[in-house]
Amino acid sequence: MVKAVVLGAAGGIGQPLSLLLKINPLVSELGLFDIVNTPGVAADLSHISTPSKTAGALPPNDGLKATLKGAQVVVIPAGVPRKPGMTRDDLFKINAGIVRDLAIAIATTCPKAFVLVISNPVNSTVPIVAEILKKHGVFDPKRLFGVTTLDVVRASTFVAETLGDQKLAPKVTVPVVGGHSGVTILPLLSQSQPPLPAGFADDKRDELVKRIQFGGDEVVKAKDGAGSATLSMAYAGERFADLIIRAIGGEKGIVAPSYVNLAADKDGGEGLKKAIGKELEYFSARVEIGPEGVEKILPLGNLSTYEEGLLKAALPELETNIAKGVEFIQTAKL
Repeated sequence: MVKAVVLGAAGGIGQPLSLLLKINPLVSELGLFDIVNTPGVAADLSHISTPSKTAGALPPNDGLKATLKGAQVVVIPAGVPRKPGMTRDDLFKINAGIVRDLAIAIATTCPKAFVLVISNPVNSTVPIVAEILKKHGVFDPKRLFGVTTLDVVRASTFVAETLGDQKLAPKVTVPVVGGHSGVTILPLLSQSQPPLPAGFADDKRDELVKRIQFGGDEVVKAKDGAGSATLSMAYAGERFADLIIRAIGGEKGIVAPSYVNLAADKDGGEGLKKAIGKELEYFSARVEIGPEGVEKILPLGNLSTYEEGLLKAALPELETNIAKGVEFIQTAKL
């Protein structure tokens, strides 16, 4: 049983995410924080007949620190959603400062917690959290995760749709590596389980990859300015948080995709760096998770020629995204 905390709990992702965590039987205490409406969200959830205790706080009276005290898992969906016409750079300018301030509170209040970052752009916000934890001398790369589960969820759903059988969606598994935005998202369709049909048409493959990479745009457009992917992201966020909670409880053999600092691997990420041909500090890959966090970063496996091309296209943007997050902290006055 663990204490889980949601930072940004009153938002479009935060509310459904908090609901899903409230009904998770492994959560004994649920702490909620946001700049508005959190006590109301907590009161609403507290009426649900599950064992976990729920409390919500606002910024006054050190509400953030009170919420984080004793936290073992902290999930961060805080920030503004993407709107039509908004670029990842626009999003970064707003969300970077929000994530920085939350990371400072984590570093000073619950430095041993597992930190799960949902706030976009994840390719940059995870390095921001890491740099803050480093500045406070509490950084443990094994306990910091960028939540990329939605990419895998989308890949499973879209592959099933492409094959014309939606009932396959829960059974389809497609490794998705790289990063968590646009061309940095690399779905390894060649490693899909069950395997895609032999001779899977190039036009279908290209269209499928693009849809996985830019699925968020599809939702933003469909909501016509009223929001971004909130419900599917909440589902994916809770799904990943549940795996972390189960690993804390001692369950073995848990493997999940996540955007992590490569120093979390026992070889310092050298194997993965060699495979991608680039000295990157962060990369999304399948990781094995244990009670102390990342136990091992799994190899990429054999890539098709097509996937090697996607990887080559992803790396420059991923490198830029990482540098942006690091520089935001290193060049700014906290």
